[in-house]
Amino acid sequence: MVEAHSTGNGVAAPKDARNSRAITGICDRFGNDPHRMLDILRAVQDRFRWISPTAMETIAEATGLTRIAVEGVASFYSFLSLEPKGAITIRLCDDIVDRFAGLDDVVKSFEDELGIKLGTTSVDGRFSLEYTPCIGMCDQAPAAMINDIVVTRLTKDKARSIARALQSDARPQDLISPQFDALSPYERVTMAVDSNIKHAGEVLLGPVPRDAGLEKASVLQPEQIVAEVEASGLRGCGGAGFTTGAKWRLAAAEADTDRFVFCNADEGEPGTFKDRVLLTERADLLIEGMTIAARAVGASEGLIYLRGEYVYLQEHLESVLTERRARGVLGTDIMGKAGFDFDIRVQMGAGAYICGEEGALISSCEGLPGEPKTRPPYPVNRGYLGHPTVVNNVETFCHAARILDRGDEWFHAIGTKGSHGTKLFSVSGDCLNPGVYELPYGLSVAELLRMVSGEDAAAVLVGGPSGTMISRDSFQRKLTFDDLATGGAVIVFSGKRNILEMVEYYMSFFVHESCGYCTPCRVGNVFLQKAIQKFRKGNANSSDIDYLRDLSATIIETSRCGLGVTSPNPILSTLENFPLVYSAVSKKSEDGMKATFDIQSAIEEARGIAKRRSYIFDRDYGK
Repeated sequence: MVEAHSTGNGVAAPKDARNSRAITGICDRFGNDPHRMLDILRAVQDRFRWISPTAMETIAEATGLTRIAVEGVASFYSFLSLEPKGAITIRLCDDIVDRFAGLDDVVKSFEDELGIKLGTTSVDGRFSLEYTPCIGMCDQAPAAMINDIVVTRLTKDKARSIARALQSDARPQDLISPQFDALSPYERVTMAVDSNIKHAGEVLLGPVPRDAGLEKASVLQPEQIVAEVEASGLRGCGGAGFTTGAKWRLAAAEADTDRFVFCNADEGEPGTFKDRVLLTERADLLIEGMTIAARAVGASEGLIYLRGEYVYLQEHLESVLTERRARGVLGTDIMGKAGFDFDIRVQMGAGAYICGEEGALISSCEGLPGEPKTRPPYPVNRGYLGHPTVVNNVETFCHAARILDRGDEWFHAIGTKGSHGTKLFSVSGDCLNPGVYELPYGLSVAELLRMVSGEDAAAVLVGGPSGTMISRDSFQRKLTFDDLATGGAVIVFSGKRNILEMVEYYMSFFVHESCGYCTPCRVGNVFLQKAIQKFRKGNANSSDIDYLRDLSATIIETSRCGLGVTSPNPILSTLENFPLVYSAVSKKSEDGMKATFDIQSAIEEARGIAKRRSYIFDRDYGK
């Protein structure tokens, strides 16, 4: 039976018509702008718990797009669903750290109490229970997202208590505090998630004067700001390490006067959570750094791309932006300087690791699937909507603000040659003191392990799965750009952990998170995962080791973006640093991969796991 309700003229209106009006209203709220497609779809998902065929048609009509284009975006992001989800969706983080911390017991408690299995929705539509990749809470695992609320340090008993409370009609936010609605945005954030700062350094996490850097920048010429940032030696803190001042100089030199400053707060690398802490404790400093960058390159608009898993931080960031506008340090005539205009909006992501790559991030902000862009041109030349765009991460902008405050010589003197300043390390895993440590570049892994009480480590993953797994004989290596570079993640593993289990998990992560655009990454990573499974089953031999190396080299050379270039790293670094692990499970027979490996079934599995279809796949394999 069609649900109806009374309209103003007494005529019954069907539910579909009411929903269509609500969706049209959502589109209106975002100016019917196709570039705001992700915002529109997120709002529809939040309201109706799915993106229905009717919703896609309504959105397409309002934004002037085809239904296919809308579905292409809706099907790309894991937090958007083309099937109904429960009114309360529980996403359990299944990162390897969470698994080792007791995730299985937590899952069982939720399943038993809610009466549903993982990956399903209750018959009454109240609850959905599913896995999600790392949500940036590895220092307080196991963790989960319950709608937009994060809960941490789960145990089987805590999970059972949460499930019972939700069944008794508690709201997800009530799990944080019965007085949740009366709390300030900052209080809501910090009551839900510990910042867990274990060591505050002199640059970012120690005492920071408010807007001292911006005050100085407001009286400097743009060229002087760029020169100071260049002289400091600041390099991008997301892992790539490109010189920040050089990036700003390239954007400022473009003839196009419409320029943008974007903050990459899509901290999706498993094991990384230091930007989460800066967004919580140093949001003012971040926005100050972005505003300084805007003056340096001549931008009037900025954007913070906040990963979907950090949605609980959105209200806090919006409150800081509002407060800064009221103080005259954001908006028009900043610091009383006529013509110094710059404002920022928050763009929420929706669960796509690939959007941490700056080209994919820009695509996402343009209302497209988060697929990387072909280079050149680079974003500093033609980025958002074809205009020059500076993209730096949270930590980089915070450093820039401090450099303008204290001076380039002060910053340059910290750290080592080629790696200047301090670095925030997100430490998790088998150690007594997980958390965030701000330390100068140049300390050894062994020194960090002593600080975190992880001296029993048998392996350390530096830089997350796209980084390097090292063994005990490499613990004297230095945490610098020239030795062990990292965007921040340092994951400690004791000798009781299975190296190949970790490698297989990280390969499954890359398979799931591939955007699906190019064949080497989309299909090649499935082949690598299958090969590792063969080693774990004891069915591999020495020729399979050669296969791993050869296929990894092919993926690295032919992939379109950084995901494919780094995805074989869990295999390559463990082959180099843990060769006995592979040899111990390899048979002496020479019947290699071809005898037991079905390429076509692997290709089909790649499509299923990634849950994304690309026109290139259809072109290459015809379907």
